[in-house]
Amino acid sequence: MDAIYFDLDGTLTDPKPGITRSIQYALQRLDHPTMPTEDELTWCIGPPLRASFVRLLGAETSADLAVTYYRERFSDVGLYENGVYDGIGEVLTSLCASGHRLFVATSKPHVFAERIIDHFGLRDHFERVFGSELDGTRVDKSHLLEYALKQASVDPAKTLMIGDRSHDMVGAKNNGMKGIGVLYGYGSRDELLEAGAHHVCATPGAVLGCIA
Repeated sequence: MDAIYFDLDGTLTDPKPGITRSIQYALQRLDHPTMPTEDELTWCIGPPLRASFVRLLGAETSADLAVTYYRERFSDVGLYENGVYDGIGEVLTSLCASGHRLFVATSKPHVFAERIIDHFGLRDHFERVFGSELDGTRVDKSHLLEYALKQASVDPAKTLMIGDRSHDMVGAKNNGMKGIGVLYGYGSRDELLEAGAHHVCATPGAVLGCIA
């Protein structure tokens, strides 16, 4: 493979505390009648945030305001309630040494993704970080990867997408890429395989064995 795109949340880093607490903060600001626990909100990790708020709130109403409240906390605090998965650094170092071009492709706004990549010292591994815009542009993984492939001038047939959720695999399939699902994040084996994953890996290190 010439180029490899990595999802961020649930693939490179474990963002659970920051994301779930920021969602709770937004729900509190909206005086939501019930408060899900952090564990009950793990399904929100990975998919586009606004869609998750629509589901949580039961309607489109207030979803945009919820995203605004979420970002109030996430941009200053939640961003750093995060951690790189054990073994990721070694995997990235090995792939770079093998001559692969590495990129980040996340539905998270790129302004946040860039800060996370820098904060955890991952910048040197990646040629570029691709994410959505704050207005929701390219939040859909298929659209994001279409843009990212064109920007990097790579052949989709020689490119991998590595992620932990179904939309990572669907985005890869829709763009003629192969997808590798990781099980240490927030998606299940069934979710990933049903979405078209070519391989599923239980650990970061296992990913290396799936890459030619």
